[in-house]
Amino acid sequence: MVSTQIRHLRPLLLLVLVASLRCGAVAGDGDGGEGFCSAEPSSECSGGQPLYWKVTHPTLAPAHLQDLPGFTRSIFKRDHALITPESHVFSPLPDWINTLGAYLISPAIGAHFTMYMANMQDGSRSALPPKDVERLIFVLQGSISLSVETGTTHSLLVDSYAYLPANIKHSTISDESTTLVIFERRYTATEDSPPDLIVSSTDKQSLLETPGEVFQLRKLLPTSLPYDFNIHIMDFQPGEYLNVKEVHYNQHGLLLLEGQGIYRLGDSWYPVQAGDTIWMAPFVPQWYAALGKTRTRYLLYKDVNRNPLI
Repeated sequence: MVSTQIRHLRPLLLLVLVASLRCGAVAGDGDGGEGFCSAEPSSECSGGQPLYWKVTHPTLAPAHLQDLPGFTRSIFKRDHALITPESHVFSPLPDWINTLGAYLISPAIGAHFTMYMANMQDGSRSALPPKDVERLIFVLQGSISLSVETGTTHSLLVDSYAYLPANIKHSTISDESTTLVIFERRYTATEDSPPDLIVSSTDKQSLLETPGEVFQLRKLLPTSLPYDFNIHIMDFQPGEYLNVKEVHYNQHGLLLLEGQGIYRLGDSWYPVQAGDTIWMAPFVPQWYAALGKTRTRYLLYKDVNRNPLI
């Protein structure tokens, strides 16, 4: 008799559980914070947050899975890595003032570049990269003031970026909570003229043709020979995917800015979402499909314009 009543109650209990989990109403979560939504949240769930808000406020783990000691979705293999927000380790950035950084990709992983996040506060100031190292700064949250040796000053807001050629003196200052993603690599010089300082934003870059593909592509840097890497911004609508399963000599460093989907790396398939970082070594098979209810946007480092023998 009791078992029969329990079976009849199961559908009702399931509905109560789903309702309690919707948009993060987890039992015992008295602060009303954001929770995990099974699909990309609607406006009801997101509350009209700023652009790229999920990169610094991920909706999945560790806060919502804190009862699982040692939980992480991060993984490292010989030819790729997935680095997820719950495994970020922040520490003071060398020579930066009042700034914590987390290195996500570095030569220790097998890369020829570094990719790291910098959390700046009121009064934070950057340091210069090592000699002969170029730098690209992309603003994820807040704003910075960029001063360069020519005496010019630029204000960079969210979705703005600056490319600093190697050995150009510069500094960034923040007077509010600001998060940057930064790429650095040792510049590979050619006989061409050196690259120029570039300050711009994603929305100022035109959409490029992608024959045979459905995603939208923007390139943040010129494609001319002085530049030995580029940063791509790629947008996928829900259900769109890469037609080509790519295998090439270039390395990639990827930060998912918006959305969620499935990424194939080698023979493995990974659910990914905003805030996740991926490193792809040369010649690793790679493919992506966008899921959820909103677009996917990711930022992608790619080395270009250089003979791989050099």
